[in-house]
Amino acid sequence: MSKSSDKKIRFERRRNRSRRQNRFHAERYRLVISRSLKNISAQIIDDLQGSTLVSASTLDKNLQNKLKKAASKINQSKLVGEALAAKAKVKDIEKVVFDRNGFPYHGRVKALADGAREGGLVF
Repeated sequence: MSKSSDKKIRFERRRNRSRRQNRFHAERYRLVISRSLKNISAQIIDDLQGSTLVSASTLDKNLQNKLKKAASKINQSKLVGEALAAKAKVKDIEKVVFDRNGFPYHGRVKALADGAREGGLVF
């Protein structure tokens, strides 16, 4: 096996492990993070109906002014977390289950989680 396929297999294992533990909570929705080299996005998903309730991303048009002022991608991630929490409050969502989607819990993922907690989400 090549090194790149081994890396992909390990990532898929981590992703499935976190997803398996966080799925199908009847009383809580799932907060899923997706990260690339340039952008980060988050969604709150209802697994029972299979629908996205709230989403926020660094690509959102209404966040662009705030994101330009941010010094780093970590600060941008925190702003995305706060925006997601604000949108969730409008839809009366307080409690969620955090799904880091196989990404390690540090850096931008941790910043997004902290921003969502400061915005009022509980997980």
